[in-house]
Amino acid sequence: MTGAAGTPAVGGFAGFSGSAQSMSLVAFSTVATVTLLLCVMTGPDRDDLDEFYTGYGSLSPLRNGLAIAGDYISAATVLGTGGVIALCGYDGVVLALSTALSLMLLMFLLAEPLRNAGRFTMGDALARRLPGRRVRITACAVTIAALLPLMLVQLAGTGQLMAFILGFTDESLKTACVVGLGALMIAYAAIGGMKGTALIQILKIVMLVGSGAVVAVLILRRFDWDPGALFTAASRQSGAGPAFLHSGLEFGTSGRSRLDMIASELTVVLGGGVLPHVTMRMYTASSARQVRRSMSWAVSIVALFVLVITVVGFGATALVGRAVIAGADPQGNTAYLLSSRAAFGADVSTAETFLFTMVTTAIFLTLLASVAGMILACANSLAHDVFAARVQEMPAPREMALARVSALAIGVPTILLSTLVQHHSLQPLVTLSFCLGASAIAPALVYGLFWRRYTRTGLLATLIGGTLTVLLLMPGTNLVSGSPVSAFPHADFNWFPFTTTGIVSIPAGFLFGWLGTIASGRTEAEQQRHQYEAVEGRILAGAVRKGS
Repeated sequence: MTGAAGTPAVGGFAGFSGSAQSMSLVAFSTVATVTLLLCVMTGPDRDDLDEFYTGYGSLSPLRNGLAIAGDYISAATVLGTGGVIALCGYDGVVLALSTALSLMLLMFLLAEPLRNAGRFTMGDALARRLPGRRVRITACAVTIAALLPLMLVQLAGTGQLMAFILGFTDESLKTACVVGLGALMIAYAAIGGMKGTALIQILKIVMLVGSGAVVAVLILRRFDWDPGALFTAASRQSGAGPAFLHSGLEFGTSGRSRLDMIASELTVVLGGGVLPHVTMRMYTASSARQVRRSMSWAVSIVALFVLVITVVGFGATALVGRAVIAGADPQGNTAYLLSSRAAFGADVSTAETFLFTMVTTAIFLTLLASVAGMILACANSLAHDVFAARVQEMPAPREMALARVSALAIGVPTILLSTLVQHHSLQPLVTLSFCLGASAIAPALVYGLFWRRYTRTGLLATLIGGTLTVLLLMPGTNLVSGSPVSAFPHADFNWFPFTTTGIVSIPAGFLFGWLGTIASGRTEAEQQRHQYEAVEGRILAGAVRKGS
């Protein structure tokens, strides 16, 4: 759940010449050009809402599964989780496994009902049984609140990543990268729609997992294909000894630390899979069977990536050393790149230089694709749930124009905010997104899709109460102040001594929904029960939703 925090430039990578940095820059430019061209070619060629929002469900289960995995694995996952594994060993592996478990939970519990209940957005799914503008507007607000922090992390990390790879230190160049790439991501979302961004996600995940798998194989070859030898070497180079391979290095071993660890993992499991840019991919499946097959592919790909990043993370510690990793970035966000470089050994061939360029390009594309998907999710919700819901039947051309303008309205403030936060630790922002997912969105979806007596008041109480609880508690956590790696290391207003808000905000989100429903009264609850029974077959059994 760590984010792509500010990564200092350290003069590029030893062993790679300036030509390698030039190769990376050319690769970045080529990928940006090709992906934008793909968006133009595959974007909707007429004013058709289903084509823009869902791509007509035209992707095969394999391609849709790749797109889901691409949306799910963000740059924060690649760089942040790899860093936690490299610095904290066992605790990092548990975090990576929690990430995979979250997608499995989505697959088995929510994927099919979401696809059946929704049409374009999370607001559609919630309004299926609890219609009303307030429901849609609140769902849109929570969607933006949950995804904006993640977008800031990805975009702010772009300039830092390019500085680290290319070896430049000029702050104005980093800011220019953030602005330029932010504009490119807005173009992806506005022009390509769902189908265009899906192709970018597919390209991204293939490059990321493919190049990562090659690096993992090279690392294992360095240790004679013996994972035990890799773990032993990592433990020796960690400076923590056997503790590196046991729980407690990240959170500590006291009772409160154990509780903090459990709450953090629960936040990842409940929050990761329900974030709106992931759940919107459920609506692109043409049938319940298709969504099951798509999720099977997505879970398999994410599980493979967890295996890859575990090997790469331990390889970073074993080959580079924990002290070097922490020196380059206290949160370890450069570990993935340092491990990829170290896997080649002292003498770097042209082929190895090319492979390393593939790794850096895959991470660069991950940054691009992640933000594009999130902008699309926010823009779709803003256009469809807020603007289009104001009139009975908004013409399709007008709603599509609003969706594209909404991408601009979401993207521009994101770019501006990213330039302001890029020099701070961004880990609290990633945690904030996961906490909002686990404390507001997850309870709302579980209650909304499965609880017959759930009322509109209960839904609004869940979304608003869960969100406000997270926003109230988050400034007091360990990640914001009170430690050298917090967002404000020289201040200390740490009154809530946990890493996440989940220990309080997750139960609070469910409790607010229950209290709101009880407060609605028996009459309204019975009315809502009858309304749910009218659509229950559609939600749970997958009735046709065309035109709904």
